Amino acid sequence: MKDLKARLLDRAAAEGFDLAGVAACGEAPGAARLRSWLASGFHGEMAWLERTAGLREDPRRLLPGCRSVVVVAMSYHTSLPLSIDPPPRGTVWISRYAWGRDYHRLMKKRLIRLGRWLEETTGGCAWRASVDTAPVPEREWAALAGLGWIGKNTCLINRRLGSELFLGVLLTDVALPPDPPAAAHCGRCTACLDACPTGALLEPGLLDARRCIAYLTVEHRGPIAATLAGAMGANVAGCDICQEVCPWTRRSPETAHPELQPAPHRFRPSLSSLEALDEAGWKSWRQGSPLNRIPFEAFHRNLAIARSNLGG
Repeated sequence: MKDLKARLLDRAAAEGFDLAGVAACGEAPGAARLRSWLASGFHGEMAWLERTAGLREDPRRLLPGCRSVVVVAMSYHTSLPLSIDPPPRGTVWISRYAWGRDYHRLMKKRLIRLGRWLEETTGGCAWRASVDTAPVPEREWAALAGLGWIGKNTCLINRRLGSELFLGVLLTDVALPPDPPAAAHCGRCTACLDACPTGALLEPGLLDARRCIAYLTVEHRGPIAATLAGAMGANVAGCDICQEVCPWTRRSPETAHPELQPAPHRFRPSLSSLEALDEAGWKSWRQGSPLNRIPFEAFHRNLAIARSNLGG
């Protein structure tokens, strides 16, 4: 099986994944922490997290007989200016994850090819691929598979590539030798906690999503409390601050994937140009990106908040 694993990881690299590792299947490492987090209500309106909590606790509930969790990652880090840098007048911020092509589709196709390769190579096996589309705690499995550690900002951090990583998971009933988990390297650094404008990081590794700008701009429906809205700045779709200030992310290399480089109209767009979009225009503007979760009404709410924060 060692030879099979080596060939599998080589195949993952050939598919364009920057990182790949294997964890032995079992109860998810963060199952108890997830239950406590949900009980505290930190998930806000993301009710599906509560509905699927049982499935998230053990991949074998998604793929009976699952024995290995293969985790892959692709970097989307670029050398372009940060959201915390002085912005051009009248512009707003679209999170870096949404600059390029929709990573769900991009990675899912590659993972499916990897699963088919494994099935053909083994003469028949069960597998299931997921990129944010199944109730699998990708970050926890990525840490267990040695891709990095879960930092104080709750993101997976790799020593070489930082935290701007898209993750995917391939569940399989093939028993593969697991990789050792990576050690944590945050040390005494609290840059992410100190930088969060809304205080969403209550303590290292504990996020109150209800205060998170990414959650507020993407997942939350309805009005946003004035105290939070005033701290959102020019962020209208997601937030990158806790990753931008991370020393590991700041010195990571630029992504090698042209598909994840920004479409020009999604990097620092002007507020007035976005305000001029009707619903059809908004759908066209976001086409091909992972921004489909934001309905038109919520996007205009975010634009109105940015307008107020930028001084009308």
